[in-house]
Amino acid sequence: MALDLSGKKVYVAGHKGMVGSALLRRLENEGCTLLTSDRSTDLRDQVAVNSWYSANSPDIVIVAAAKVGGILANDSYPADFLYDNLMIEANLIHAAHAAGVEKLLFLGSSCIYPKFAEQPIVEEALLTGALEPTNEWYAIAKIAGIKLCQAYRKQHSCDFISAMPTNLYGPHDNFDLSSSHVLPALMRKAHEAKLAGQPGLEIWGTGTPLREFLHVDDCADALVFLLKNYSELGHVNVGSGSDIAIKDLARLVMDVVGLEGEMTHDFGKPDGTPRKLMSAEKLRALGWVPKIDLRDGVASTYAWFLQHEA
Repeated sequence: MALDLSGKKVYVAGHKGMVGSALLRRLENEGCTLLTSDRSTDLRDQVAVNSWYSANSPDIVIVAAAKVGGILANDSYPADFLYDNLMIEANLIHAAHAAGVEKLLFLGSSCIYPKFAEQPIVEEALLTGALEPTNEWYAIAKIAGIKLCQAYRKQHSCDFISAMPTNLYGPHDNFDLSSSHVLPALMRKAHEAKLAGQPGLEIWGTGTPLREFLHVDDCADALVFLLKNYSELGHVNVGSGSDIAIKDLARLVMDVVGLEGEMTHDFGKPDGTPRKLMSAEKLRALGWVPKIDLRDGVASTYAWFLQHEA
């Protein structure tokens, strides 16, 4: 039977982030009481996390809190990305067990998979090869979170599950060029180039790597679907099931933003993983499919950017 969230106290850890805020919007339709914690509760501090659980007694926990960033940020601050994420997930997961939480959903990332995994990447590809070096610190932390959920499930029969979202975009994304992911970075660069009257857009590397993108509202819907309908040891990929070359994505962004001109390349910057498309078969078999087209999603995200970030 599907888990009924109505009347439950649901804690969204990381509610101010892009995924967390989308989850809050989606969960408003479920008749549950939404719980959040502000920055006065340091999720890296086990005592602080335990105190918050004792004071709030959540029934359901979604671990969307994490230190996140793009290639540059991961490569520049490896200790921060590994330590902070290990502490956040370990504290939240252990406290959920100690508090007798009914169900927990941990969010990982598609970067957990080997750099040269066969495409599309199935869930079973985890730990079958070397990681992409530019974000291995974040990936290792997320793999540890998956395994921690599985360990508590096996040892303590906790209903803890994990989901692996692909590259996400949408409202409340990070548009800071020093730490953002590729799509919001392209959007800000294109917007600023348009304002400055620049002839075109410069992108990192060759532009040939293929990436998969999912609107964050689709992701939130999929996560709530899994929370209600999935209860197994293995993690589940959450993606769109299709990918696009970065250079084609850049052209799409230029078109949406209204930036004219040619696209140029900074070949001194890294490409990263050549292709990263996750298999969507497991989630599709459970009965969930995405609804938001990439072009429509980019257009609505740019409209949000103009209202809140520009």
